Amino acid sequence: MHSLHRVIQRLRPPLLKVWKTLTFLAAGIPLQLVSLLCALLPKMIPVLTLIQRYRFQTVLGVEIARTPENDRRTRWRQAKYHLLSGPAVALAAAVGLALWLVGFAAGTVYIWVWELPLEWRLAHHGYSVTAGYVMAAGLAVLAFATWACSGLTRLDALAARKLLGPTRAEILEQRVENLTESRAGVVEAADAERRRIERDLHDGAQQRLVAMAVNLGLARATLGDQLPDDAREVIDEAHREAKEAISELGNLVRGLHPAVLEDRGLDAALSGIAERVPLPVRLNVELAERPLPTVEAVAYFVVSEALTNVIKHAEASRIDVTVGRIGDSLLVIVSDDGVGGADAAAGTGLDGLAKRVASVDGSLAISSPAGGPTVLTVTLPCEP
Repeated sequence: MHSLHRVIQRLRPPLLKVWKTLTFLAAGIPLQLVSLLCALLPKMIPVLTLIQRYRFQTVLGVEIARTPENDRRTRWRQAKYHLLSGPAVALAAAVGLALWLVGFAAGTVYIWVWELPLEWRLAHHGYSVTAGYVMAAGLAVLAFATWACSGLTRLDALAARKLLGPTRAEILEQRVENLTESRAGVVEAADAERRRIERDLHDGAQQRLVAMAVNLGLARATLGDQLPDDAREVIDEAHREAKEAISELGNLVRGLHPAVLEDRGLDAALSGIAERVPLPVRLNVELAERPLPTVEAVAYFVVSEALTNVIKHAEASRIDVTVGRIGDSLLVIVSDDGVGGADAAAGTGLDGLAKRVASVDGSLAISSPAGGPTVLTVTLPCEP
């Protein structure tokens, strides 16, 4: 019993595979004939394609990816399958199934012979030898038909993937779109996390430092004459350190995500940067509506980093900053009258600036001949 059970277990997978193949081909023959007639109507092609995808998925477990149904090239590929490839495979499948049935009937000839009357078997003494030849031929035909039907199934699946599914170019295009969406999600998540950290620092640690500095200042003012010199010096030093810590933390918070940018927009945030620059800055921001928060943050950091580079390297006497909306793009231009010679390949923060701009599919161009002027132009995509 155990041996028989092991034999059945070993035979089950190949027999199940044969059954799926035959079921798939048998169901496909009438379906392909109907498709051949209906495919002449262009509006029926998407419906037929959906049915074929369902057949491949449910019977064979073959997943055929969806394609843009309204694309003319896609419709033409699908029509070729329904009008040419599918019917050709169905015709070959009909022949293969017929051979399989003939081979199965001949391979089991002894079963049919034993169903004949005993008188007939006694009257035909040589039937066993003849039946043996018939069974051998039937088994050979059965093996060939099984192999042929399996090949037809693979051929049909290959044709369906090529004609009913997306092309390689469409797959790559979809991957690019998915990667773009994924990257945009990561950038937005990172920007949201920076805003959260900024709020936590501003409302938490910074406020505690301010309170501590105020208390130290009050202690110095009210108890100054009553304290020993050593204690007064300690309070003075602690008060000075607290104020420096507040200043450093304020710079850190602005570097993460300035609160004024989120509250009042790009114009106010850039005005704050311009006031802190030790050079004359002519700022011109013309925006009818605020761009996306991620794009707005990139524009802010672009201007901030560009102004820092000008102060460090340009030896300029003035800076012009222009921000405006042109079509579906946000245009940022930072120019100075410095010595020029800025090169993104040479560093000076421009490489990091280019990567930040590229994170939102923007573009950066710089013109900086020797002797100046230097003009940095950044284009950031915006939703219309």
